[in-house]
Amino acid sequence: MSPVRCLVAWVPDWPVVALTRDGDDPPDPDLPIAVVGDGAITACSAAARAEGVARGQRRRDAQARCPQLVVVAAEPARDQRVFAPVIARLEQLAPGVQQIEPGLCALRARGPARYYGGEAAAATVLSGALQDSGVADVRIGVADGPFTAEQAARSTTTRDDPIRIVPEGAAAAFLAPLSVAVLDDETASLFARLGLHSLGQVAAIDPARLVERFGARGARLHALAAGLDSRPVTPRTPPAELDRVVEFEPPRELAEQVAFGMRITAEEFIAGLGALDLVCTELRVRITGDRGESSDRVWLHPGAFDAGGVIDRVRWQLAEQRLSSAVQRVRIVPEAVDAASHHTATLFGSGPEEKVHHALSRVQAMLGHRGVVTATVGGGRWLNERQTLVPWGDRVATLHDRARPWPGRLPDPLPATVYSTPVPAAVTDSDADMVAVDERGEITAEPATVVVAGRPQRIRTWAGPWPLVERGWDPARARRAHRFQVVDETGVAWLLVCEDGAWSAEARYD
Repeated sequence: MSPVRCLVAWVPDWPVVALTRDGDDPPDPDLPIAVVGDGAITACSAAARAEGVARGQRRRDAQARCPQLVVVAAEPARDQRVFAPVIARLEQLAPGVQQIEPGLCALRARGPARYYGGEAAAATVLSGALQDSGVADVRIGVADGPFTAEQAARSTTTRDDPIRIVPEGAAAAFLAPLSVAVLDDETASLFARLGLHSLGQVAAIDPARLVERFGARGARLHALAAGLDSRPVTPRTPPAELDRVVEFEPPRELAEQVAFGMRITAEEFIAGLGALDLVCTELRVRITGDRGESSDRVWLHPGAFDAGGVIDRVRWQLAEQRLSSAVQRVRIVPEAVDAASHHTATLFGSGPEEKVHHALSRVQAMLGHRGVVTATVGGGRWLNERQTLVPWGDRVATLHDRARPWPGRLPDPLPATVYSTPVPAAVTDSDADMVAVDERGEITAEPATVVVAGRPQRIRTWAGPWPLVERGWDPARARRAHRFQVVDETGVAWLLVCEDGAWSAEARYD
């Protein structure tokens, strides 16, 4: 089957473009930015390339070339999410778009060429539409087959000359001087070792020889190199419109007014998901003020959102992230969905877990988003910095990674009562003299009495000291302390800290 004429649209360095178009406070696209995946640079901005940063470099090499480089981790979900409106815009002008990857898509050229009066005219219209939507740099290639059209867009276009049309039947001649590296296949690296450095050299080989050596893959690579890519363009099925938008005219000043105006929309949002046998487990809420400022946040749910839960999240977001003007628009988007069958109650219900969820959700609805919190343990050396209170239903996000090594961290089991502010204490010996820890980490006397919150108790047993040293390289923030575990005569166990000769109770074992 002969190749069909294809049009490929490509946005260079799409991960960087997606980063600069996403969120409330995206970075300036004129900054040197690099996206890193698996320890190597996968995309970089024009400013970064001007400083010597390139794809494939290791992170430290890129930072050595450009110390002010803004390094961001690769996030495929973000790339896909931001590219979805671009695909939708193309489908408004030329239906039948196939997404190859975020930032790269293809469609058959015949239909748009007939409608707009030629391939060049169609490419100009599509490029202009994407630029009008905010995508500044769009490259378009038209050729026989999607592979040749992609190489035309990637290899022979510039920002000033963004369109390249390869005449019909000229695919092989166009591809011949290109490097075998554009095949982007692990077998292609073997071609260079065999002395085949260009696609023309690969195309000149008898395809039967490549099949003998590489099997079906060899036949496929030969077809690509010879400009005989006969893959059809498979249009995507446009996803159902699951998000909902409420426009307020005039804009609403009060959160309760916004929440009341969202009620019907929230019910339609949940019903639309239910019609597809889906439930929403992560909800994105975008609130826009009449002066253009916006608030964007993703909310989680321990189970699945209902209409009341959606309205609560809108109200809470308005309370926590106040806009400087009245609310003009609210958009709710299902950031993550799940099959409704996974959230259907069993024959006898889900037992205590369901009751706890409903009780906590009702209390949270009355008290606010931070009215109900759950405790989680994170990383760190001090106990009060390791405990994190997370609002019910939110993703656990600790300041310090618990999996990292923390020299001096207290091992499990941890105390049940941790004081947010250490309680003053004192430890004395049998002569009522204060016990201390010398520079060698040894105690000056045997502990005999412990005083916590002004109440002295004789010590039944004790253990320690265990050193805790932080930031020895920074005199302003350096800390050096020693921990002790002490059991008094009443059987109460204390976790004590001796720092600079002063004692305090960090926690109590209950």
